[in-house]
Amino acid sequence: MAQASTAANSSRSKEIDRIVHSIYHIGIISNLLTAISMTEDQLDRIDRNILSALGRDGRLSMSELALKVGLSKTPVQARVKRLEKDGYIRGYRAVIDRERMGEGHVAFVQVKLSDTRSAALDAFNRAVQGVPEIEQCHMMASSFDYLLKVRTTDIAAYRRVLGERISALPHVAQTSTFVAMETVKDR
Repeated sequence: MAQASTAANSSRSKEIDRIVHSIYHIGIISNLLTAISMTEDQLDRIDRNILSALGRDGRLSMSELALKVGLSKTPVQARVKRLEKDGYIRGYRAVIDRERMGEGHVAFVQVKLSDTRSAALDAFNRAVQGVPEIEQCHMMASSFDYLLKVRTTDIAAYRRVLGERISALPHVAQTSTFVAMETVKDR
């Protein structure tokens, strides 16, 4: 009698294990289908958590990322691939300490153009790409047309870049410089 009871318990235990295993795989398949079927305009909470985590640390392994967002590794990989394909993740890069590299001088430059017609803006936009000291360039809705973030080794190097490169950009009529004393937040 005891053998029959043990055999029945073993059979039930195997059946429960099979059901749990099936439910686990159904969950994985469901997560994969959700990730695959979402269009680029549909970011759910998990996608946003993935983007946030990778934005803070792009070197996270898929296993670490999966733990952070509460999914298993396979659906996270599928979501990351989709986010890359859809352009939400444009790349991965190292965050360099520019001050340690000797490039600690930061200036913000307001640029006013002499011509703001489309062709002039396009010419400026193309030319600014060729100035490596310009880290950022933003077209502004303001009394000036562009705001540049310029990084150099020191004030003398900045003066050279301003005089030889920035002032020579197409249609530059006027510049105003604001030197950063300290970076309080840089994300």
